[in-house]
Amino acid sequence: MPTFQNKFSLPSKAQVTVRIVGVVLGAEFLIMALLDHLAMELTVFQESAFDAFSLVVLSTPIIYFWVIKPFVTAHQDALHQIEHMSCLDPLTQLANRRLIAKHLEKIHASGLRYNIYGAVMVMDLDGFKPINDVHGHEAGDALLVEVARRLESIIRKEDIVGRLGGDEFIVILGNLGRQPDEAQARSQLVAERLLNITDKPYLFEGKMLKVSASVGVCFLDLKSSTSIDTLISSADAAMYQAKKSGKGRAVFFQN
Repeated sequence: MPTFQNKFSLPSKAQVTVRIVGVVLGAEFLIMALLDHLAMELTVFQESAFDAFSLVVLSTPIIYFWVIKPFVTAHQDALHQIEHMSCLDPLTQLANRRLIAKHLEKIHASGLRYNIYGAVMVMDLDGFKPINDVHGHEAGDALLVEVARRLESIIRKEDIVGRLGGDEFIVILGNLGRQPDEAQARSQLVAERLLNITDKPYLFEGKMLKVSASVGVCFLDLKSSTSIDTLISSADAAMYQAKKSGKGRAVFFQN
């Protein structure tokens, strides 16, 4: 089963300490060598002041670029990776509910502002449970990963595919046009592509596995700010209507 591993490369406290000590000792050695070479007659106060000033001038840039900057960069990268991981489904690496909600809010707000249609598509696999029962969860997980890959391969870069859980996926479409007929035609085309690519056989350990899909489609309301949960629930209701109508098809939600 595919796994997702997270590895951070933050320097340890010991590494940071050793680097700082090494820089300071090296700088101090150079300063002492310089004083000895110049053979200047200085008072104890003058020598101490020169030593302190020189130590700061020599060691500060090195400590910043060799110790502080790499540590801060590694720390920021780790935070970005954690944030990225929190928005992805661990198995398929698709958007999870958190990222889906953010993207849907963005698409809906843009649609309301510019009067452009968008759509929510909820897709559920037909015949998935028997695969888990007969071939095991490893086969089921592999099939879900392949379904995710296929779905991502047919959508536009500005759209997003997510996994709601189990064998249920979601596709968020934006910029479908300003006319209802245009939005209907474009979303129907995407729905047909989702059905066709999901219906193709899946190869797992020499065995051909087969599933189909049922899709429910809900357009974003351009007259009012409908809640995210309501939009997804409406698409989900249309998807169940597609299952009742014979599966392997797309149904549009009707208010």
